[in-house]
Amino acid sequence: MTIHWIGTGLSAIPGLRRLIREGRPVVVWNRTEAKAREAVGDLTDDIRAYSPEALAGALSRGDIIVSMLPADQHVPLAQLAIDKGAHFVSSSYISPEMAALDGAARAAGVALVNEVGLDPGIDHLMAHELVADYRQMAKPGDVISFTSYCGGVPKHINTFRYKFSWSPLGVLRALRSPSKSIRDGQIRDVARPWHAIETYDAPLPTPERFEVYPNRDSLPFVAQYGFDPDWQIEEFVRGTIRLKGWQEAWTPVFTEIETLQGAAGEARLREMAEDFWRRNAYAPGEADRVVLFVALRAERGGKTVWHKEWVLDAHGNTAGSAMAKLVSVPVAMAVDAVREGRIPAGVHAAPDDPELVAGWLVEVGQIAQHMAKVNHLRSDEA
Repeated sequence: MTIHWIGTGLSAIPGLRRLIREGRPVVVWNRTEAKAREAVGDLTDDIRAYSPEALAGALSRGDIIVSMLPADQHVPLAQLAIDKGAHFVSSSYISPEMAALDGAARAAGVALVNEVGLDPGIDHLMAHELVADYRQMAKPGDVISFTSYCGGVPKHINTFRYKFSWSPLGVLRALRSPSKSIRDGQIRDVARPWHAIETYDAPLPTPERFEVYPNRDSLPFVAQYGFDPDWQIEEFVRGTIRLKGWQEAWTPVFTEIETLQGAAGEARLREMAEDFWRRNAYAPGEADRVVLFVALRAERGGKTVWHKEWVLDAHGNTAGSAMAKLVSVPVAMAVDAVREGRIPAGVHAAPDDPELVAGWLVEVGQIAQHMAKVNHLRSDEA
């Protein structure tokens, strides 16, 4: 059951090194072999130049493909996995094209596992755990509020209130994307993130105020997280978190992005990205920071009867950036779960199996400097 790990970019290394160190049968694929050898050459010699044709020739039934490549390359690799009777793992969102492979994957008896990184990934685990916990006392008609905010932020704060660990172009493009969530029991459509920036007071050991905004389409995750149809959803949002002061620092960026159109606009976006990379990239060896807050609150008869929140605060160190560890280590855990037969055939996101969720969260907690499940209700209020 060979693991074919494709891609040795910045976010891939800690999880890859973990699998190799633990003696898993790993073949490391990268377009540039020299780059892969810099990353893991001290642990393995089984490093190969990646091409789809070379990978296809090396695959055997029961193997596992791990794609740390751009998301647009996942579906062809997942289809190759089905054709070869192999499994597939990635940290990316399940696209409609990936979801459409579910029937074929089940028929082939292979697992196509996605959304097992940080966000999406660890946030899913925390959401599943909260829902399972709350369900023990839930009643039909309860009014539910759910929020999940994640982001990479500078550990050492700069005036821009943000630093880039890879090309800023993706960040800038995301600022032009709409979002859909639930607020006050109604669907909330937001055209631009800066139209919906709010403050968020995080229950860290030293309380800290952040800025948050919704991203993507949160609505499909109501079902994915197993919300009961009898619960009344007052709020449901998955979003991005930034340092306090981010909105003010980025207002000139928002203003310009709003004016960009067509090919000229895309060219200007690339110019901005290059400039931001020069001025606001992480320095070599500089520690980053990742924060994640996932909360669930229930009201009954106008009174809050349940309110708990997962809190994660992780900093990078010499073993790798916090972002890299929190993306790639869950990927490695997913690979082990597939090897052990704990994830069935078909297309899946991060698991909701209580045993897997609990085990993965324990390991995530060993990465973070602070991770806790906070009960916001005093014992006399519960």
